[in-house]
Amino acid sequence: MQNLTDNTLMMQVKNGDLNKLGLLYERHKKRLFGFFYNLGNNPSVSEDLVQNVFVRILKYRKSYTGEGSFAAWMFRMARNVNYDYHKRVKKQRVSPGISPEDANIGSEDGLNEALEQQGNAFLVKKALNLLPADKREILLLSKYRELKFYEIGEILGCTEGAAKVRVHRALKDLKTIFLQLETR
Repeated sequence: MQNLTDNTLMMQVKNGDLNKLGLLYERHKKRLFGFFYNLGNNPSVSEDLVQNVFVRILKYRKSYTGEGSFAAWMFRMARNVNYDYHKRVKKQRVSPGISPEDANIGSEDGLNEALEQQGNAFLVKKALNLLPADKREILLLSKYRELKFYEIGEILGCTEGAAKVRVHRALKDLKTIFLQLETR
């Protein structure tokens, strides 16, 4: 079963073999969790959103065409799930939870290099959270989820070239924010 591609498995789910959805879930739950967590959701909300993505995959399985990559289709759905969640939270005026930047990173082992790396990782996370949502999202898809530019283009509804430009601009903005935080 491990040699079946995501597209093949999803086509089987589309044709009624719902057990294959479990294999897709096992393959992609960590990637989706990381995506939602890095967008600023707390761990329990991120887990719920992963579940919501697979509920939607099941609900909209008939719309899957098999063209393009399954990951792009899944992350497009994940973006919508995240958008819907935050829209609902804003409407209900409920606190969405603690963001990763508020989490305590501190581990004092006395090694300057380790502390510097930890400080840089914290600054990168903080800079990432200061980016506009669309730029943060595209960097998460590109650098953290390691999607190809054509897949990002499919998710965003643009060309591969436009996806490259957006990633480049987002990286440039991230670098600017990081350098500003570093000088403080």
